[in-house]
Amino acid sequence: METTSIQKKICLLGDLAVGKTSLVRQFVQHAFEEKYLSSIGVTISQTPVEVAENKTIQLVVWDLAGSEEHDGYRANYLQGAAGAILVCDLSREGTLHSMAKYQERLLAVSPNAQVLIFANKTDLVPLRKIPEHQLERMAEELNASYLIASAKTGLNVENGFQWLARKLMFNTK
Repeated sequence: METTSIQKKICLLGDLAVGKTSLVRQFVQHAFEEKYLSSIGVTISQTPVEVAENKTIQLVVWDLAGSEEHDGYRANYLQGAAGAILVCDLSREGTLHSMAKYQERLLAVSPNAQVLIFANKTDLVPLRKIPEHQLERMAEELNASYLIASAKTGLNVENGFQWLARKLMFNTK
């Protein structure tokens, strides 16, 4: 039987230092780097994801810098995105409230994009500031699903990218 393979662009969006690059590194390389390096502009990675028997999707992952100074050209980066992962840091409540603006910018240029929320840094349990009910409310407001994740431990990283890949392959809302 022949393998079906398609390619889809997804973007990781979120404030500075929420762990976007670490999530991508964990997913693509199964590695975590303790030291923080701020992304500048965009970093692009590609990885195949098998979503069903003989069905593979090549995810082209755009890791966008979280700095406000990059807002001017972010719209160009979002063009053609089939999906996005919105990332917040569970230890910084303000990062959750920023998600609406990222989704708004995404949907302005890619109105049919699938969206998943990663509530990252669950490994920092004592520092957690965002309770479950706030995550649920934000996901509901954005009509998105969410996962509690940790780029450091790998918790739900693979599951989240797999979930988004299946949504994109089978084009389900």
